[in-house]
Amino acid sequence: MNLHHLRLFRAVALDGTLTGAARRLNLSQSALSTQLRQLEASLGHDLFERRGRGLILTEAGRIALDHAEAIFRTADDLTAILRETGRSRHALRVGALATLSRNFQMLFLRPLIGRPDVEVVLRSGTQAELLRNLEGLSLDVVLTNLAPARDAASPWLIHRLAEQPVSLIGRPDLVGKGRSLAQLLRSEPLVLPVPETALRADFDTMAARMGIVPLISAEADDMAMLRLLAREGAGIAVIPPIVVRDELDAGSLVEAARLAGISETFYAVTQHRRFPNPLLADVLSLCDNR
Repeated sequence: MNLHHLRLFRAVALDGTLTGAARRLNLSQSALSTQLRQLEASLGHDLFERRGRGLILTEAGRIALDHAEAIFRTADDLTAILRETGRSRHALRVGALATLSRNFQMLFLRPLIGRPDVEVVLRSGTQAELLRNLEGLSLDVVLTNLAPARDAASPWLIHRLAEQPVSLIGRPDLVGKGRSLAQLLRSEPLVLPVPETALRADFDTMAARMGIVPLISAEADDMAMLRLLAREGAGIAVIPPIVVRDELDAGSLVEAARLAGISETFYAVTQHRRFPNPLLADVLSLCDNR
């Protein structure tokens, strides 16, 4: 078995026909078929079965394709890393959950911002999209507040970056002065994360324990939207202070009460790589030392 055979096998697997794959590879169909048989002989299993005019992967073929893809991703990664050697600028490709606090993202990236030798490439998306891109090596790290599930087969390395407190935060005219947490929860409209979030589940548990049914004026799954709703006076928001740090510093929002026992945890998700991005090690070590 060699990489050439694997490349031919992958081309046939993706096309589904010998004819189409041979045309793209600029090979004769007979030559391609011969080399596929050599690969099957070396592995000791049939990789395809015929279905009409097409070829369908066998179980062994699906396993072989998964491994072939991993091999070529590693090879591409090696090429990209080695081509960067000696260049003056290096890129760190960061994926961030679309609903994640922008302030937290900037806190993570701050050690790299402005460095003349660094280019930061930032992409946002859903957790599933970002993890697919991380596995496909188009991202170096994913920032999230949702720790992905891990088992023996998962490739993820989960770095716990920070645990931020959560507070009731609103405009000074809504918060007033001297009112307790219970008084605020009973009398003021609230801006809350959506019920599907861990933060909302923790808040609902706390409210139930206090015997309070809150008046909900708005719900959002995006920290940026919670921030805007609080700024516009839609209600008092349940939100980590880091999300509205600029507004707190300016006095346009105030922290009315800290929610004891409730916090928001932020993670960086990476995976085992033969050639990890050295910038990633730098920024993670800085987070560890904060």
